[in-house]
Amino acid sequence: MLIIVTGVSGTGKTTLGTALSERLHLPFFDADHFHPKENIDKMSQGFPLNDEDRQPWLKALAAQLRESELSGGAVLACSSLKESYRKELSVDDNLRWIHLKGDRDLIWARMQARQNHYMKAGMLDSQIATWEEPSYGYHLSIDQSPEEMLDEALDYLKKESMKMKMGVIGMGVMGKSLALNLAEKGVPVSLYNRFVKGQEEGVAQQVLDENPDFANMQAFEDLKLFLDSLEKPRKILMMIPAGEAIDAQLDSLIPLLDAGDLVIDGGNSFYKDSERRVARMDQLNLRFLPMGVSGGEEGARKGPSIMPGGNAEGYEMVADFLGRISAKDKEGRPCVTYVGPGGSGHFIKMVHNSIEYGEMQVLAELVHLLRFGFGCSPEQVSGIFSDWGKGELKSYLLEITTDILLFKEDGELLLDKILDQAGQKGTGAWSLTTALEYGVPYSPLAEAVNARGVSGGKELRRAFSKTFEHSFIPVQASLESWLPKLKSAYALARVINHEVGFGLMKTVSDSKNWNLNFNEIARIWTNGCIIRSGLMENISVHYSPSLEFFEMPGVKEQVISGRKDLAELVGLGIAHGFAMPVMSAGINYLLGRITAESSASVIQAQRDYFGAHTYQRKDDPSGKFYHTKWT
Repeated sequence: MLIIVTGVSGTGKTTLGTALSERLHLPFFDADHFHPKENIDKMSQGFPLNDEDRQPWLKALAAQLRESELSGGAVLACSSLKESYRKELSVDDNLRWIHLKGDRDLIWARMQARQNHYMKAGMLDSQIATWEEPSYGYHLSIDQSPEEMLDEALDYLKKESMKMKMGVIGMGVMGKSLALNLAEKGVPVSLYNRFVKGQEEGVAQQVLDENPDFANMQAFEDLKLFLDSLEKPRKILMMIPAGEAIDAQLDSLIPLLDAGDLVIDGGNSFYKDSERRVARMDQLNLRFLPMGVSGGEEGARKGPSIMPGGNAEGYEMVADFLGRISAKDKEGRPCVTYVGPGGSGHFIKMVHNSIEYGEMQVLAELVHLLRFGFGCSPEQVSGIFSDWGKGELKSYLLEITTDILLFKEDGELLLDKILDQAGQKGTGAWSLTTALEYGVPYSPLAEAVNARGVSGGKELRRAFSKTFEHSFIPVQASLESWLPKLKSAYALARVINHEVGFGLMKTVSDSKNWNLNFNEIARIWTNGCIIRSGLMENISVHYSPSLEFFEMPGVKEQVISGRKDLAELVGLGIAHGFAMPVMSAGINYLLGRITAESSASVIQAQRDYFGAHTYQRKDDPSGKFYHTKWT
């Protein structure tokens, strides 16, 4: 969106332009600052510029407008006295002109009041004489307050001329937050929320009412009017629940779309559903991006990690916008990347959430053991975690757990008032079923899903705790002696969770020829997302397809030093009555992965015994299969 505020000197171009820039969240440029020194010197001496003087100035302004167009727009205050000048500045068909008009005496009085400005009041008559009245744009009278002028200008831009760059469907927590994020970064946004009498009425308009400072947003309940408000080709972000709602919304949209329009699914859809939708939209010559978004409400508003897949051309249409609203890594690069074809964007978001499940469960297990095994106060546990978070173990989840352990309501720890039944929305279970489908070992992260399921049976757990007289047994060993082991065990458990998740991503990527770039995936997970951490920063630098995950620098050392500590901690916890599903599954998984001679030979013998499934022999490298008659 390019806006040029014109008029002779003294009409208030800079005042209005600055106000528009603040309300529309666009950069502001004052044409006066683009004059070469020779022009400024000439005007300071009271001499008007001629057309030859203005040529380098106009070229510099046009260059700035073209540059601003690529980055989303700008507001320029420029006298543009002649039609020939305005023609040189007309770099885009959608450029909007606001021409300031006023009585000479009023302008004269304003110019006389200005201090330290090179344009002298005596030059006003020269400018008025040069002014060529344009037949287009909006003519705005300056005979009113700056606030009234701003409101009138915004009304013109909003109702008469502004086509929105993006549309967002669904004004739930995430949709509203992303829409505000886009608007704040200078992207004009149309908001749409369905109308359901008595349930959902005026939802999109309420977002506008609650955020009056954002003048670059419009609200709709009519789908066709919403689509008509968008610049073509349209770019539409759906932030609605996964499943049937996505297909139903597409059914409503498709008849109203034009070839080349782009629809983005920013929810947590199952990646196989997303692949089907990509194919459907492609057949209709429409573009579709299944896009993972991580960061929760705060991330969506301030900068999430974004994982788009699907149509590559569609990604290019919104790459700039997504880069603006995303979080930034430590080098300032946007935490967004084109993941790959099909449903790959939603696939890696699914695995991200699976790792998230594991990380959350490990922290929950440690909190429980420290509080009710070692007898630590919540403040002590928070202090331990805070200390860990200052080093290589830093992570967002560790940070928020530290805060949770200190949060009190009416003087009491809120955590102890929360019902211990963990919820889930499906992505963890989808990861587990996908791992089973592809034969990928997934036990640590599978246990994170199972632990939430087990937590659901609260009444039965209460009954069984009485039936079996179960209670936690206090740990007699000193906390100080165990703290180094606790830290080491936690570090290794996290490494295992990530290795499992990346193993699933690599297997599926290879199977589907997605060619996922795991260094880049890890990079966009270093900020904005829920599993951002120091470990992820290390993975982003050192991951290599030619190197096993456990052998990466910084990871290998933790496997070597931490496995004894993790095993001892799991033994301690279980012996004292604490369920430690993810940490125990983690050490079992690791030991299975690093054991040269495993117990699987017994399994093969058993299978051959009862089912004649055959086996291979260590003493025959040919790979031949054998069968034995065991009785």
